[in-house]
Amino acid sequence: MPLVTISLIKGKSRAHIAAISDGIQRGLIEAFRAPATDKFQLVHQFEREDFIYDPDYLDIHRTDDLVIIHIVASNWRDTSQKKALYKAIADNLTEAPGLRPEDVIIVLSPNGRDGEDWSFGRGLASYLIDKP
Repeated sequence: MPLVTISLIKGKSRAHIAAISDGIQRGLIEAFRAPATDKFQLVHQFEREDFIYDPDYLDIHRTDDLVIIHIVASNWRDTSQKKALYKAIADNLTEAPGLRPEDVIIVLSPNGRDGEDWSFGRGLASYLIDKP
C-alpha cells in the first residue's frame, strides 16, 4: 500500500489537483502494480513563502508549479521499477494537468514488506498472517 503525500503551492484548482492525484495513481498501478483500489493520498497546499525550494538544484530549472510527491511503499521493488515509476508519474503529470517534468520531484521512502509497518485499522498489523 503506497501512501502518497502531494505538496504544492496554494492556488491550484480542484481539477488541477485531481489530475495530479490521478496521474500519480496511474503511475503506481503501471510501475508498481498497485491495486486500483489502493489509493491513499494526502494533499498539502502551502503559502508561497512556506514552500521553499532551490529553483536550479542539479541544473534543473523549477518554477512555482513545482509538485513534491512523497511516496511511502514497501521496500521490495528494484531499481528498474522505481525508475519506471518516476517516468510514468512525470509523463502522466506532463499530460495532465500540463506540468513540466522539471517541476515534478518524487521521493520514495521504503518500509518493511513483512507487514509490521502498516495498520489499516482496528489496531491490527493488517498484513501480518498471525492476526489476533
